[in-house]
Amino acid sequence: MNSLYSTLIEVLKQKADFFSESGELLRNAVYEAAMKMDSSLIKLLADNATTKKRFFTEIDGVLVFDKIGFGWVINNKEFLPDSYTRFKNKIGLVDESGSFFSSSDNVELVFPYKDCVLEGGQTKEDQKRSEIFYNEMLASDEVDRLLYPKVLTNARKYSANKEENVNSFSCNENLIIKGNNLLGLATISKKYAGGIKCVFIDPPYYFVNNKPSDTFSYNSNFKLSSWLVFMKNRLEIARELLSDNGILYMSISDEGAHYLKVLTDGVFKIENFIADITWESRKSISSDGLMSENNNHILVYAKNKNSINKNAFRYALDIESFAYDDNDGKGRYRLEPFDAPNERKNLSYKIINPNTKESYFPPKGRCWRTEEATYYKLLSENRIRFGVNGTARPQYKAYYTEVKEAGKGKASSTIWHNVGQSIIWQEIDTNTNATKDQIELFGESVFTNPKPEDLIKRAIDLSTNENDIVLDFFMGSATTQAVALKMKRRFIGFEQMDYVHTVSIPRLIKVMEGEQTGISKDVNWQGGGSFVYCELAKLNQDYVDRIESATNDTELAALLAEIIDTDFISCKVNPAEIKENAKSFEELSVGDKKRFLMELLDKNQLYVNYCDIDDENYQISEEDKAFTKSFYGDK
Repeated sequence: MNSLYSTLIEVLKQKADFFSESGELLRNAVYEAAMKMDSSLIKLLADNATTKKRFFTEIDGVLVFDKIGFGWVINNKEFLPDSYTRFKNKIGLVDESGSFFSSSDNVELVFPYKDCVLEGGQTKEDQKRSEIFYNEMLASDEVDRLLYPKVLTNARKYSANKEENVNSFSCNENLIIKGNNLLGLATISKKYAGGIKCVFIDPPYYFVNNKPSDTFSYNSNFKLSSWLVFMKNRLEIARELLSDNGILYMSISDEGAHYLKVLTDGVFKIENFIADITWESRKSISSDGLMSENNNHILVYAKNKNSINKNAFRYALDIESFAYDDNDGKGRYRLEPFDAPNERKNLSYKIINPNTKESYFPPKGRCWRTEEATYYKLLSENRIRFGVNGTARPQYKAYYTEVKEAGKGKASSTIWHNVGQSIIWQEIDTNTNATKDQIELFGESVFTNPKPEDLIKRAIDLSTNENDIVLDFFMGSATTQAVALKMKRRFIGFEQMDYVHTVSIPRLIKVMEGEQTGISKDVNWQGGGSFVYCELAKLNQDYVDRIESATNDTELAALLAEIIDTDFISCKVNPAEIKENAKSFEELSVGDKKRFLMELLDKNQLYVNYCDIDDENYQISEEDKAFTKSFYGDK
C-alpha cells in the first residue's frame, strides 16, 4: 500500500463509524459519507496535509473538496484494508481504470439472490466450531441454473428389518434426500408441486448478541439479513409445493418470530395468515434474564385460506372421549347439552324429565337444539338421556360414527399447553419428555432442544388426513417424519448433515420396528412402513465439505491447486493469475484461505444437474441414472 493510502487509513481511523468491531474498513460507509459531503469526514481530510493536498483545491481562498476523486481512490482495488481482500480481488470485478463495478454508474445492481450453505447440529460443547457459509450474488440466469433439478444417487429403501438398493421410485413412497435443502426443494418441485398437504419446519433461528436460540450453534456472522434471505428462498418454493388447501407450520423462538412473520406475510400474503400459536414449551420459571421465556411460537399459514374447510381444520376425534355404549349396536357415544346458543321462540318449550317429572326450559339466552316434534322423536329413539343417573337436564347422545362423518372434530386454539416439554433443565434428575425419548432410543440426548412428538401430532392432526404428504426440509432428528409415519401419513424430509446416518435414519428404523416413545401409545403404533433414501449427486459440494473439514495450511494449499485445475471454478476467476500470486495466498490465515476457496467455487455446480446426467465428465452410474430417471418419470 503506497503512502497516500497508508495516510488515508490513519486519517479515517479517527472516525469510529468507518470501521467494524473487528477493525475492518467499512468502504461503503466512507464512500457514502463523501458523496453526502459529510462535514466530519471533510474536516478530517482537510486537517491532514497529505490528504488536503490530494483531495482539495483552493479557489479564491476557499477549499473545494474533490469528492469524485476521493470516491475513485476509495473504490480503487489497490486501496484495501487487509491481505485477504487484496488477494481476493485478484478475482474481483473491476473496470479498466481499476474501479469496482459497484461504484460505476454504468452498472445496474438488481436485487441479489443470496443463499447460505450452513452446517450445524453440534450437541456437545467440544464439538462446536466456526461454521463455513457463503453469501453469493447471482444474476437471474445463474439463479435458474442453480435451481435446476439434480441427479439423485445412492438410493436405498429401508423397512423395519431390511435395507436394499433400488433403481426405481414410486410416488407412493416416503422420501428422504440428503443435500442442500434449497436445491433439494427445487429438485422435487416439478414432481410434487401442489401435492404437499402440510409443511412443518423447525428452522435454524436468528439469534441476538451471539446467543444461540435453537439446537444449531451457528456462526455469529449469520446475521439477520442473511437469515431472512435464507428463509425467503426456501419458503417461496415451499409455497409452490403446497396444495391449494395446504398448511405451513413454522416453530420459532421470540428472537426470530416477528421478523419471520413479516417475511412470510410477503411470501404467502398476509390474508393467508391463520395464527401465531403460543406453545408452552416449559412450565417451570427460569431466573435467567428479566422475564422467563416459557414459550415458543408456531406461525401458521394457508396457501389459500379461502380453500380451507373450517370443519375439516379440527383435531381428529378421539374415540376414547365417547365414553358410553348401550350395547344396542349403535356404538359409542358422548353426552352433549341439549341446549344451544341464541334464543328462538319455536325452540323454547317445556321438557319434562320422565324419571323425576321435573320441568326444564332452556337457560337464559339459549334455546333447545331442535323443535319440539323432533325432540319427542329423538326421545322415542332413545337419543335423549337425562344425565348419567337419569336425574339431570336433558342431554343428547352424539354417536362417534355420526360425529366423525360430519367432520366435527375438536377445534384448536392459539394456545397449546400440556404438550410434552422440549427444553433440558439443569436441575438434578430432571429431564423432559422429548429428551427422555431420545435417551430411550439412543442411550443419550442427541439433540439439545428436541421437539416433542405430541407437538407435531397436533399440527398434522389439524391439517391432514391419512395418506396426505407431510414435508419437513429441516429434518434434524426426524421427529416430523416419525410422527407422520405413526399417523399413517406420507413424508418427505431433507437433511444436509451427516447425522442423517447416525440419528435420523436409525430413529426411523426404530419407529418401523414399533418403538413406543412419543405418541406411539396414543395412536396404537405397532410398527411397519418404509422409506426411500437418496442423495443429491455432489460435484463442488465435495470441495465445500473438504474445505470445511480442513485444519491446516498444507491441506488448503493442496485444495487450491486441485480446485483451480478443475472446470468447475467461478467464471470470475483467472487461474493463471491465482497461480502467479500463490505467495499472497500462503500469507493468509487458515480462516481467510477457507473463505477464498469457497469463493473460487462455481456455486451453480455444487451438485450435478439432471440435464447433465449423461455427461461422461460426471461419471454417473447406470444404477443412479435409472433411479433418477424413474424419479422424474422419464424412461
